[in-house]
Amino acid sequence: MIQPQPPIAVSLIAPGIFLVFAFVYCGAWFVERRRHYLLLLALACMLFCIGALVQVLHLPEEIYANAVLSSMFYTAAVIAAAEGIVRRSSKRLSLPVDLAIMVAVTGLVVYFCYLSPNLLARIYIQNFGYGAILTVASLLIIPRPGTRPVDRALFWIMFVFGVQFIPRTVLTIGPNAVFSAKTFGQSPFWQALQVSLVVMGAVLAFAILAAAFSDLLDDLRRERDTDALTGVLNRGGFESRSNAVVGRASLGRASLILCDLDHFKSINDAYGHQAGDEVIRRFGAVLSGELRWSDLAGRIGGEEFAILMPDVSESDAAAVAERVRAQIEEQSFGEFGLARRVTASFGVVERRAGERLQDLIARADQLLYSAKSAGRNRVARTATAAAAAQCDTPAVSDAPARSCHSDVILS
Repeated sequence: MIQPQPPIAVSLIAPGIFLVFAFVYCGAWFVERRRHYLLLLALACMLFCIGALVQVLHLPEEIYANAVLSSMFYTAAVIAAAEGIVRRSSKRLSLPVDLAIMVAVTGLVVYFCYLSPNLLARIYIQNFGYGAILTVASLLIIPRPGTRPVDRALFWIMFVFGVQFIPRTVLTIGPNAVFSAKTFGQSPFWQALQVSLVVMGAVLAFAILAAAFSDLLDDLRRERDTDALTGVLNRGGFESRSNAVVGRASLGRASLILCDLDHFKSINDAYGHQAGDEVIRRFGAVLSGELRWSDLAGRIGGEEFAILMPDVSESDAAAVAERVRAQIEEQSFGEFGLARRVTASFGVVERRAGERLQDLIARADQLLYSAKSAGRNRVARTATAAAAAQCDTPAVSDAPARSCHSDVILS
């Protein structure tokens, strides 16, 4: 044996820990099979275990063959880990890049084994290479403003894990240089390598598990808070998130749009619930198409919807409502035999200082009622009485096109 027994025992700690993580990742994938990145992480842990066993147990016995084989497993493990973490963020390094890295590292290790034997060169290639792979992968998941704390922690842990390969490899320079495979297992470099893999690797593995668990919780919350038919928030989800926005001390102006499909019950009664569901679904799609990332839209009743728009004035929110009104009026539902136009009415209000969400909804509901009373298919908001005189108001929702779609005005 090249290495004495104590280093072998120490060397088996890291593969033992990563073997446990491999089974944990597999178990997590069986629970949530949509997250295929968990399989890549399990594969990375298994490949590392195999590579460590090949190196520590000298399988095969021949030094250079052992170095090449263990290097292949280590390189594949690092690539799989980097791909798994990056794919969790819906990004990837790509298969050609992975193959190129694998071929380059393996080729250089073969060269410095058989053509120009140099143990230090192999150490530099593997450690600097693995550090570069992990560092570049971490830069692909740099957190953006508003990123969850768990994602920020994962980024920094992975970044530090990648960068630490460089100062640790400096241990091979000067008096700590390793020139012989016989002394490699007792060198400061080898000991630092084992400690860093156990500590940093375990921390990274735990961070990934925490991120995966956080993803699962977010999915459960999303399913709980989302309306299945339209994809916007349901009433509970809308009220919960909107209350949080309205309650923010930093919130400036904000506007609320309340909208209701006109004569929707008659559509269900005359054309069936399938037609009614399609009308609701398309209306939700139109709403979603008008949203900014900071806006919140929810289906708060059967055919009633609400949109909370932070940092938006009443007039700008009314313009959004008018666009939605025009788009839904242009929709065709001929496949259900629905010849009439589908229209909607809107109430728009701007938040007053100290006003709660319930107060906003109550005021918008009054405006919505005014829009309905004025003939439907229009936007109502508080403004000056002079603007009201410019509208030619129809009596029914499916009347011929009007000359003006301006707001119904409440003084």
